Amino acid sequence: MELRIFTEPQQGATYDQLLAVARLAEDAGYGAFFRSDHYLMMGEAPGLPGPTDAWVTLAGLARDTSRIRLGTLMTAATFRLPGPLAIAVAQVDQMSGGRIEFGIGSGWFDAEHTAYGIPFPPLGERFDRLEEQLAIITGLWETPVGHTFDFSGKYYQLSDSPALPKPAQSPRPPVLLGGHGAKRTPQLTARYADEFNVPFAGVDDTRTRFERVRAACAEGGRDPRSLRLSNALVLCCGRTEAEVNRRAAAIGREPDELRANGLAGSPAEVVDKIGRYAEIGTERVYLQVLDLDDLAHLELVAAEVAPQV
Repeated sequence: MELRIFTEPQQGATYDQLLAVARLAEDAGYGAFFRSDHYLMMGEAPGLPGPTDAWVTLAGLARDTSRIRLGTLMTAATFRLPGPLAIAVAQVDQMSGGRIEFGIGSGWFDAEHTAYGIPFPPLGERFDRLEEQLAIITGLWETPVGHTFDFSGKYYQLSDSPALPKPAQSPRPPVLLGGHGAKRTPQLTARYADEFNVPFAGVDDTRTRFERVRAACAEGGRDPRSLRLSNALVLCCGRTEAEVNRRAAAIGREPDELRANGLAGSPAEVVDKIGRYAEIGTERVYLQVLDLDDLAHLELVAAEVAPQV
């Protein structure tokens, strides 16, 4: 089981805070540092000093770290045009020496679109656009140097594109898809993704979603074993109950709720819960870290959870 760190900077974070978490994660042996791609805080968080762009952040981290893999859960397809996005991600992959993983989704948070003047089409159109973006971005990356790429879709058209620059990873960075969709998400995953992620779901719900993507792979003629499976779960671990309570309070959550819906409690409890996900096929867990100043939290998990999973 690989443990990765997942942050939500829209809730309030500076670049320096994110860099401190990424560097600690790298030094402590976590597999990757990921961040969300949102432009507006959620809930009661003040969200100060304000939103940061996911790919600008990852470009900085590409130069300010040296080993840890970097990525998004998930880049919103509504935010960017596919051609410029392919260029940006390829450039950041080059800047990192080939450490980027590309998570992308349809976009879902309508309020952030309204707040920053971003069009927010109906759900069906968002999935149509996501499908075209996946075809374009992977097509641009995989087109051999010296050849051109063309695409004629309902929403995007490319003609005689040189399909440059190329990412450092060949033929492309890993692509992550995820979510709770019952039909199109599994189909797109089977066609384009290297990894499927289920966010914030229990073991039973996760099992159902894994079965759907495995079935979609089989129907599309793909070996389901070629798809990596993962979960994103909120983290709240402590050596004592008082420490668990303190960390829960710091993120505005209740310990019992976190135990039910995330990875919470003592290191032994967290190890046991991760084990239940492993039994159904989970290979990676993205630990959602909401208190970015509590670096001791990550050190505890690296020391007492990671060696047991």
